[in-house]
Amino acid sequence: MEEKEIIRHLQHPELKKIGFTVLMEQHQETVYHFARKMLVDHNDALDATQNVFIKAWNGIDKFKGQSKMSTWLFRITHNECIDLLRQRKRLAGVALENIEKELPQVLQADQRFTGDEIERQLQVAIARLPEKQKAVFLLRYFEEKSYAEMSEITQTSVGALKASYHHAVKKIEEYLTREEA
Repeated sequence: MEEKEIIRHLQHPELKKIGFTVLMEQHQETVYHFARKMLVDHNDALDATQNVFIKAWNGIDKFKGQSKMSTWLFRITHNECIDLLRQRKRLAGVALENIEKELPQVLQADQRFTGDEIERQLQVAIARLPEKQKAVFLLRYFEEKSYAEMSEITQTSVGALKASYHHAVKKIEEYLTREEA
């Protein structure tokens, strides 16, 4: 089903559930993968994905169609992940050093992680980034979003996004170079 047809279904009271089911089927994997990259932990990503679709269902009547549905869902996912990361930091008082120590164990214990040492180092480097830079890097590098799309998702100017991406890349390069030494 194409996006326009999904939107028509979502706007029709009797077809809303069908439209939302199709929306979920088409986007839940992408939402999960972005949440997984932001949050690392599989269970956290599942929780975030579920929360995203609950929020989407509750807010679907407010969707004005000024952006693509995927962009709208990425915005909800981005905000949900940022909220969860902030909650986790507040509750656990997680220090950056602990993330670096714990992440390799989390990745190795996760049967879904199939990466090698380079992938593990990249994941650790990404996890070390501030939330905003992490989100911008993931959207640009892995999701291949344009700066215009990222601006809609994060509600941030294109110039600020370019600067955040540049800083994120530099920090990742510095971390990976230091790890190789």
